[in-house]
Amino acid sequence: MKEFARKYIVKIIAILVGGAGGFSYYYFIGCASGTCPITSNPYISVIYGAVLGYLFSDIFKKKKHEID
Repeated sequence: MKEFARKYIVKIIAILVGGAGGFSYYYFIGCASGTCPITSNPYISVIYGAVLGYLFSDIFKKKKHEID
């Protein structure tokens, strides 16, 4: 369990923060008319934010250098 947490903690936190950011965007800025496909539905906004959070977490991944 300790190894799992160490390996995936950044991604899990990024997904949670991204989901919270997606919901915040829906709540404070979202589209009231329902014509905006992402911001008119809270579930889609949360999923979209979580995916962006996951992709953003990949920026902090350490690269392994290969030596030939």
